[in-house]
Amino acid sequence: MRTQGCSARNQVGLTGLSYDDIGRTYTATRSADPRIAGAIWQALGTARSVINVGAGAGAYEPPHCHVTAVEPSEIMIRQRGALTAPVVNARAEDLPFADGSFDVAMAILSDHHWSDRGRGFQELRRVARERVVVFNADPGESDLFWLTREYLPGFLDLIPPRYRERGVWERELREAFGRVELVPVPIPHDCTDGFYGAFWRRPEAYLNPAVRRGISVFAQLSRDEITRGLRRLAADLESGRWAAMHGDLKAMSELHLGYYLVVARLSAEL
Repeated sequence: MRTQGCSARNQVGLTGLSYDDIGRTYTATRSADPRIAGAIWQALGTARSVINVGAGAGAYEPPHCHVTAVEPSEIMIRQRGALTAPVVNARAEDLPFADGSFDVAMAILSDHHWSDRGRGFQELRRVARERVVVFNADPGESDLFWLTREYLPGFLDLIPPRYRERGVWERELREAFGRVELVPVPIPHDCTDGFYGAFWRRPEAYLNPAVRRGISVFAQLSRDEITRGLRRLAADLESGRWAAMHGDLKAMSELHLGYYLVVARLSAEL
């Protein structure tokens, strides 16, 4: 299997951005991909109660569990549908719940936005009785994705230096939770959740402003870098250079982009 990089992004707190700034049209291009959702829900095991930290507009919340959502952005909370879980306005680093309040704590494409990742992980462990489930990309693999490497190299500068080293994210997870299982989650070529790596086989999508508005990294890069990179991408698509370099991707139905499902079992399970 050919591998590409991930969409590990900087913590928003380090750039002064929040989803109150960048999340106003989030649901236009971001919705749960059913294949990724299935993997996440399976990882929840037999949980009856789940806290979803950094819940956003409610994607990936399991319908078979009692879910409590935690989200700090009022803009994102307003985009939650009528059928989504009840939501508490709070941050991952300071969850307003007693120890062991939930069977499982989950964080989906969320921890890269926390101001203190380690503290957030400690809070997930504190409020969970049985498991912690995290889905995100390893920031140490960010330089493998063709979009970052060839068109938006400034993305790497957004990642805090300590996370650029491979294995740091995993070590932090193990320090917080003890034994963890990291399961690679390949991204389908027609992924319906428009995060940074979702369009690995549809490069023209990155030229669409509506798509970019749903991807936080484009709000953090400088306008000059984005303009230069997208001009090169557009030219390479028109000339056939991109196809010559990456045409083998067109034959692939899914691709490992550095995304992992992390499962930490906190108690002995039947």
